[in-house]
Amino acid sequence: MDGKIVILTGAGISAESGLGTFRDEDGLWTKVPIEEVATPEAFARNPAKVHDFYNMRRVRAAEAQPNAAHHALTRLQTERPETVIVTQNVDALHERAGARVIHMHGELCRALCAACDHRWDAPPEMSPGAACPACGAPKARPDIVWFGEMPYHMEEIAGHLRAADLFVAIGTSGAVYPAAGFVEEARMAGAETLELNLNRSDVSAAFDAHALGPASEIVPAWVDEMLAR
Repeated sequence: MDGKIVILTGAGISAESGLGTFRDEDGLWTKVPIEEVATPEAFARNPAKVHDFYNMRRVRAAEAQPNAAHHALTRLQTERPETVIVTQNVDALHERAGARVIHMHGELCRALCAACDHRWDAPPEMSPGAACPACGAPKARPDIVWFGEMPYHMEEIAGHLRAADLFVAIGTSGAVYPAAGFVEEARMAGAETLELNLNRSDVSAAFDAHALGPASEIVPAWVDEMLAR
C-alpha cells in the first residue's frame, strides 16, 4: 500500500521491554491511584510523592531496551519516510530504536517549568523546589501531560490524521481521549484503519481490521507485509 501511514502507539508496545501497561488487570493504575500521582492537583498537594513516582519510572525507562516492535517501526519509517509515529508513551524507546516520533503525553527524560514553560533534560532524580535553569523559579516538574491537561502537538497530529491513507493503533487501550478518538478522525478522512493489540480495545469496533498478539510478533510481521507490497 502506498500513501501516508499514521501510527499511534501505546503502553502495549513497550510492555515486552519491561515497562508495565496502565489499565490491564495488573496495570500501573491498579497499584498507584491516578489522583495521587498523575494530576496537577496531586503535584500541588504532594510534590515529593509525585517526583518519587516519576523518578522511579525514569530509572526503569532508562534501563529498558527497545524490542522487536520498536525496531520494526523504525524499519518501516526508514523505508517509507511518510510514516508518522505518534506515541502516548513517555519512554524514549522509539527514539533509541532510531525512529522519529511525536510525543503527545510528554517525555520522562524532560523537565518543565510550571512558571515559564521552559523545557530541559531532566536529571535522573527530581525533587520539590528544584529551580528552572531559565527563570530560576522553584517550579520544576516532569514534562508529562497529566490527567486534566491538554496533550501536546494536537494540531499537528490532527493534520496528519486528515492526510492519512492508513491509520494503525498499536498497543493502546482505547480508553484515554483524545487518542481514543483518532481512529474515528482518520476514518472520517477516508483512511483505512488497523488495530494491532494483545487484546481487543475499548474502540476495536471502529477499526476495519485487527491482528491480536504480542507486539514483538505481530508488529514485525505486519511491517514485513507492508514492505513486501
